[in-house]
Amino acid sequence: MTLLLFGLFFLFMLLGVPIAFAIGASTLYALHQSGVPLMVVTQQMFQGINSFALVAIPMFILAGDLMAQGKVSEKLVSFADSLVGFMRGGLSVVSVMAGMFFAAISGSGAATTAAVGSSLVPELKRKGYDPASAASLIAASGTIGVVIPPSVPMIIYAVIAQQSVSKLFLNGFLPGLAMGLGLMAIAIAQAYKRQYPKGTPLSLATIWHTFKDASWGLMTPVIILGGIFSGIFTPSEAAVVAVNYAMLVSLFVYRDLTLPQAYKLLIRSAMTTAVIMLVIAMSAVLSWTLSSWQVPGAIAQAVLSLSTNPYVIMLLIVGIILLTGVFIETASALIILTPVLLPLVLQLGIDPIHFGLIIVVGLSIGMITPPVAINLYVASSITQLPLERITRAIIPYLLGLIGVLLLVVYVPIWMGWSGN
Repeated sequence: MTLLLFGLFFLFMLLGVPIAFAIGASTLYALHQSGVPLMVVTQQMFQGINSFALVAIPMFILAGDLMAQGKVSEKLVSFADSLVGFMRGGLSVVSVMAGMFFAAISGSGAATTAAVGSSLVPELKRKGYDPASAASLIAASGTIGVVIPPSVPMIIYAVIAQQSVSKLFLNGFLPGLAMGLGLMAIAIAQAYKRQYPKGTPLSLATIWHTFKDASWGLMTPVIILGGIFSGIFTPSEAAVVAVNYAMLVSLFVYRDLTLPQAYKLLIRSAMTTAVIMLVIAMSAVLSWTLSSWQVPGAIAQAVLSLSTNPYVIMLLIVGIILLTGVFIETASALIILTPVLLPLVLQLGIDPIHFGLIIVVGLSIGMITPPVAINLYVASSITQLPLERITRAIIPYLLGLIGVLLLVVYVPIWMGWSGN
């Protein structure tokens, strides 16, 4: 029955069926064939989305859309430029730094790519940067959007794995910072190789001026994460606070958002949320089915029979995560893989929070690996460059991010690694 379920799932995927319906149809048919009452499907769908923590998802999506709509992204780019723009190839470093700033606001890789790309691409072209390389760097920087808190995939993982959203957020900063530094190092090396120009001279007055302009945007992660870690409000409450703050800043401070635009953003965010929640509901049925058939335990035993070395097994798990991210969108892959892989990593003695970081970082890399590479598609639409050119240029940044993922897996500073 398990082979039938997964066979149907991959068949539907190849036929282009939307992921939620591919999961639901294959699971429904397998349950029907095994004689399970189909009332279980509706029960598990409801149970899968009946979580207070999931309230944060539509709110963070809306907050990110509000901030990406207007001048917040432009002012964050200007602030980043004042800090590092003086270096050779400084605009490349600005791309990454601005991506990290916006990641702490949006929680979305595509939103980060779109916001930073729209602000920087014209300037990068004007100063003679290779267009494909610049676009690929912005796309790669967008992967940090789902790692640095607030992060929608981390919330989804926390609900599935029954872990603390706050702990995941707290431990997401260091991997996100490592991803940014890795991309910056590659960008600087390419800047010297290609003799990119230096930017504007370093000026404390300019830094202070751009900081003041960007301070309203920079306060967003301070309010969200400061409130969560201080215990003032929960992550779900923080998401609602973020929406209210973003709305006030956009409507009354920067005044770059009209009420009709706000209404359109509400509709767009609701549509995005509906897709995510349907995937979560359908995947809850899949998770229940696999658990009932004891599939995760069987997979864990099969993998453990290949090797007793936890480092080798973790390398296999990393390969599975990266391969899944190539073909399946981040949230969907996360929902599918977590119930299957989590029992295995728990047997290895790995902290579930640590594994949350591993799977989120690993699947974020899927945002720049075709065919399902949302960040590349966004970068391509912004720059009007063929996807093939950007894909070739992404390779150095892709390798750098994979290197950071391996550091997250094997270096014990991230979380509770206890493998021997």
